[in-house]
Amino acid sequence: MFKKELDAQARVRLLAIAQAWYDQMGDGMIPSIRLPTRTKENIAFDDLSEVWKYGDRESTRSASTEKSAIHLLKMAYVIAFIKQQLKEDRSSTLRELYYITEGWKRAKFETQDESNYLVEDLEILTDMQREAFHLRPEEDGASIYGPIRLKESTRRGERTLHCQDDVGEAGYSIPNNVETVELLDHDAKFVIAIETGGMYARLAENGFDEDHRAVLVHLKGQPARSTRRLLHRINEQFSLPVVVFTDGDPWSYRIFASVAYGAIKSAHMSELLATPRAQFVGVQPSDIRDYNLPSDKLTDKDVDALRSELTDPRFGSEYWKQQINLQLDLKLKSEQQAFAARGLDFVTKEYLPRRLAEMGVI
Repeated sequence: MFKKELDAQARVRLLAIAQAWYDQMGDGMIPSIRLPTRTKENIAFDDLSEVWKYGDRESTRSASTEKSAIHLLKMAYVIAFIKQQLKEDRSSTLRELYYITEGWKRAKFETQDESNYLVEDLEILTDMQREAFHLRPEEDGASIYGPIRLKESTRRGERTLHCQDDVGEAGYSIPNNVETVELLDHDAKFVIAIETGGMYARLAENGFDEDHRAVLVHLKGQPARSTRRLLHRINEQFSLPVVVFTDGDPWSYRIFASVAYGAIKSAHMSELLATPRAQFVGVQPSDIRDYNLPSDKLTDKDVDALRSELTDPRFGSEYWKQQINLQLDLKLKSEQQAFAARGLDFVTKEYLPRRLAEMGVI
């Protein structure tokens, strides 16, 4: 969707919330909103779509109580702020929004968590992402490098670029709002999403993208929503396989899970952000054993996290049960860069081609 259309849609849907309150009062009713109950008990893994979703439980915020009335007042202030921001074609970070409310004597937020939570309310009520409100997190999207061509809408107009030929070694920087990016065409076989900057640079320097017609995406650790959304869109529009390459520890496995199945915190956006067909390429616990990779001992927190993952439906397959139990037996974890112990070309010339062939990706 083009930027102007997206802005207009965001404005209409936000004002519809205020219109609903106006209509409620006109009918002699107390203004209210209904939202899914955002508790662990109301979040479930949907087997059909393979993402985390909110359940059927709902709660009502009604101005009949002081606490809820203040919440609706704050929401009205935020809607007015976003409306003006859209009109002026400006943006702000979630942190800036929190500080802006310092001047709202009657609608001041006590903590940023509170203002972030209200923005999530607006996402649910409008069925739109906060990026459409010109609200962005402090962290930016990551980078993409490979045989894919796109068009993006910027303040200086539209521009078309190729993510190999028209960018530097760092690649194309993924914007906060990828809905303003139009995916045009590609000459790729698959997408590989990479946790660390060092490994992303290694694959680019070694020409892995050219040798295997791969689109490289740097996740920058736990990926930003814009990065996950772009991966979802590339997979959906081009039917390109997506594989995720992370460190070999429980926290990195959760990075994979957030790409593939969605995160509990953003369950209301899972179907937009998750890529259920994404596959995990490594580092596997079996790789630590088979390649005798340099490694570190698991900490108590690592062990607890792995045991928790054994009860997590996102890791319910036989593959993950075997790998996690093996890691608990090994008591070891390893990083992507550990493959360098076998030479700088090992990961791109031997490990990844072998694993991707086994997975049927190449």
